[in-house]
Amino acid sequence: MPALYRPDPKILELGPDFYDPVEPARFPKAIARFQNHRWADRVGLGDCDDAAWVAHFCRFEPLPGNLAEPLALRYHGHQFRVYNPDIGDGRGFLFAQLRDGQGRLLDLGTKGSGTTPYSRTADGRLTLKGGVREVLGAEMLEALGVNSSKSFALFETGEDLVRGDEPSPTRSAVLTRLSHGHIRIGAFQRLAYFGETENINRLVHYCLANLYGQQPSTAAADNALRLFDLVAGATANLAASYMTAGFVHGVLNSDNIAITGESFDYGPWRFTPEWDADFTAAYFDHHGLYAFGRQPEAIHWDLAQLAGCLTVVTDASALSEIVTGWGERFEDALVRALIKRLGVPPRGGEQDRALAAALLGALQSREVAIDRLFLDWRGGRDPGAERYPSPTFRALATALAGRCVPVIHHYWSDPDPCSMHIDEVEAIWAAIAERDDWGPFENKVAAIRRMGEAMTNDVQAPA
Repeated sequence: MPALYRPDPKILELGPDFYDPVEPARFPKAIARFQNHRWADRVGLGDCDDAAWVAHFCRFEPLPGNLAEPLALRYHGHQFRVYNPDIGDGRGFLFAQLRDGQGRLLDLGTKGSGTTPYSRTADGRLTLKGGVREVLGAEMLEALGVNSSKSFALFETGEDLVRGDEPSPTRSAVLTRLSHGHIRIGAFQRLAYFGETENINRLVHYCLANLYGQQPSTAAADNALRLFDLVAGATANLAASYMTAGFVHGVLNSDNIAITGESFDYGPWRFTPEWDADFTAAYFDHHGLYAFGRQPEAIHWDLAQLAGCLTVVTDASALSEIVTGWGERFEDALVRALIKRLGVPPRGGEQDRALAAALLGALQSREVAIDRLFLDWRGGRDPGAERYPSPTFRALATALAGRCVPVIHHYWSDPDPCSMHIDEVEAIWAAIAERDDWGPFENKVAAIRRMGEAMTNDVQAPA
């Protein structure tokens, strides 16, 4: 049974200091290219017909009982470690809020929906290629178990866009994403920048109550410290999941780190084929600040910026202690994430640490691609010394002794893993750009979801 639609525009409780009402762009066309019916069912929108999808997710007519007008959220942020007070929602807005079947408050936000007060000199638009890439990236991360936003709808909009970093003119699109909150570290930075202490407390209260499901107390300092501790844990999990997935976000600025620790906003992302610490995603990341191996450092740095904002409302030494302990949290999260992707039951303590160390040794040897390793060794299976003869893999086999579990989903018998490297992304886009052939894109989404099913429960399923 589809979930019931449960609108709940909680953002209005914060008041107008946190957002600006805006109007969506008017597009000449509305061609549906991707509709996430799976998640539409989960949030009570599964009964929408084609006309309703266009009306709400390309024309952005309000959903019943929801926000009467879109809201561009206000925030600042460090961009490549340089503070920028001139940003905010520049080509997107919060369109609606609603509850899923578990009662979580989710946001429907946009990308490419037109200009806002924070667009500066930009046109507020999204290229179709950028939209396709975001769908592919979000689907892959969801399948790999990363706490990620979901691409909800992608419409081609019929405009010709000029971009300096790709052949122009290029096709245009508007994307709607489903997220567990759009509040960023940068939102707190903006409030601290302007000295809005009461608004910091108000935002802390909102995040605790609506994003973490906790009852705030009457002590503002306690609330801020409690929220920071929760964010520290969530961001440690986020960093660990990126590493385990072999994912490089590309732009881990403080305005791209959600308070919930949910990954979102996929621009120049890539997956590294091998465990290459220096692998970068963004062509403009000239110094490798957000390279694969530096992502935990980047997220930790962003967390420290949040701590600085909260020092005006809670104890600085307590915040500092949590920041200092983040590295240990990340290491613990990485152990859990590696063992989960390997598909063996956790045992805890030193046994899991030893297994994770052996697995990391195999990955860091770069003798085999990340996705290939996890396909071949899923469930603790040792493919044998003939295929994996090196000492690093024999050490992994030893660490796995007695921990093998059956895997029966057909995916684990596939000859090749489901991967998402840049050459395949470009091939999928080339089919669209050159022949308007969406078959490779649709087939890839189906293949990713099949892998996700295998990783979720390892149950028998059709090939």
